[in-house]
Amino acid sequence: MSVFYALRNEKDEVILARAKWCSGFWCKLRGLMFRRSLPESDGLIFVYERESVLETTIHMLFMAFPIAVIWLDAEQRVVDKALAKPWRLAYAPRRAAQYVIEAHPTLLERVQIGEKLVLSAQR
Repeated sequence: MSVFYALRNEKDEVILARAKWCSGFWCKLRGLMFRRSLPESDGLIFVYERESVLETTIHMLFMAFPIAVIWLDAEQRVVDKALAKPWRLAYAPRRAAQYVIEAHPTLLERVQIGEKLVLSAQR
């Protein structure tokens, strides 16, 4: 069963309405590959056991559209963000991260490096 979260900033503003929690191997492997589009309100939250640069590096192979990538540390503070373009081999955070959020490119406008984000479960 899929679990979804809303992503909010410290002002309690929703910045991503529906993000799928992605902690399993198959969910991480598939990610957004082979999808044709992604609504502005949707995204994925990749969850790792510890902070790491290597483990939270992503690829854009088999992607048909650009995405926003937001890296969060263990305290859910934004450590980096990028516009990831299709068919690029790798995007790595500047600092170690524990969470990776992939969403519509407009998310980049609503998130700042250093900002703390809050995940709240959807019902």
